[in-house]
Amino acid sequence: MLYQKIADAMEARKPDEWSDILHPDFEFVRHQSGTSMNKEQTIGMMRQFMASDAVQEHSRRCIYENDDILVAHSVMSFADGTSESVIAVYTKKDGMIIRSETGATPIKR
Repeated sequence: MLYQKIADAMEARKPDEWSDILHPDFEFVRHQSGTSMNKEQTIGMMRQFMASDAVQEHSRRCIYENDDILVAHSVMSFADGTSESVIAVYTKKDGMIIRSETGATPIKR
């Protein structure tokens, strides 16, 4: 299953390991704007996130995974001091992630 590979890549801050599980036709739908990013754009964004110690993922967990879909939840903390509760839905094809869509709720401190 892919959840552990995602978790390991995030924990080790290795975007290339994240890239290895994305389908060539991957699409990421951004919760902030509803716009889409392709695999190359998404990996670029992940490289920036993973390069910054100010961006942290906490309380990561797999809610559900089978051969077709993966649903995961985490809390993200950002450089500007904000945090979000993030749910991610990953659609799978050929054993890889072909689509990801997130939803996020700001966490007030």
